[in-house]
Amino acid sequence: MALLDSTEVKLALRQTTAWRKRGRVIRRTFEFADFKAAMQFVNRVARLAERAGHHPDIDVRWSQVTLALSTHSEGGLTDKDFSLARRIDALLVRSKR
Repeated sequence: MALLDSTEVKLALRQTTAWRKRGRVIRRTFEFADFKAAMQFVNRVARLAERAGHHPDIDVRWSQVTLALSTHSEGGLTDKDFSLARRIDALLVRSKR
């Protein structure tokens, strides 16, 4: 999988507007009502990541979950990162229905 150049990253960020680039990573923090809801989200992300074969770094702080995506084997951002970010965002949309 090829690294995205800066133009490709900018275009991909337009489709994942809640995610922010920091260095070689994109990250997003999600807020939940409590720890239980945060962990339910983490478990849904884990199942999604397993199916994708691409795993985010996950930081849980009571009702906050921060996810960071980067393709470590490539040393930066690839299409895999933005694809998984969009699927994670879709989890929230489906859970709010």
